[in-house]
Amino acid sequence: MRLNSLRCHIWGQHAFVCKHAPGRTQRHHALNDVIVRSFASAGIPISKEPSGIYCDSVKRPDGITLVPWHSGQAMAWDVTVATTLADSYLPASSVTAAAEAAASRKEAKYADLLASFSFQPSAVDTLGPINDSAIDFLRELGRMISAKVQDERHIAFLFQRLSVIVQRFNSIILHDSFSPGSDLWPFE
Repeated sequence: MRLNSLRCHIWGQHAFVCKHAPGRTQRHHALNDVIVRSFASAGIPISKEPSGIYCDSVKRPDGITLVPWHSGQAMAWDVTVATTLADSYLPASSVTAAAEAAASRKEAKYADLLASFSFQPSAVDTLGPINDSAIDFLRELGRMISAKVQDERHIAFLFQRLSVIVQRFNSIILHDSFSPGSDLWPFE
């Protein structure tokens, strides 16, 4: 095992970048559920993981609005979580680079989405940053909730919910990266 790889395992960083780490799927679903519930609070009907958008593919965004979002187009969105700790992001000069790069990859993945949809990637970094277009989208969604319930705090509440989910699942993923019986396992 390389020294750098060994160091990643010792400090638990590997769990944040490994596709097989427990908790990653649950984190994704929890983040998407916050967006789904936010649409419901704003009174906007959606469909989660719709099939049939792509005739020849198994690609499915996390959800679509069933009414136009902007410019007469329904919106499709897809949530992803990136980590600045991944080797592919380390050369980047800023912490927000991981979320922006992940959002760009999602945009490329869904570039062939039907013209009746606009696409919104929602990329969250494990260290906190969210891609710029998702920030604008979440602010707009929060404003819609605030207007409906007559309480301006819902924009902040939405971002707080997302932040708490990222922190909660970071702790779960880090905890699960240490195996029972290892020198770093704290519960013996």
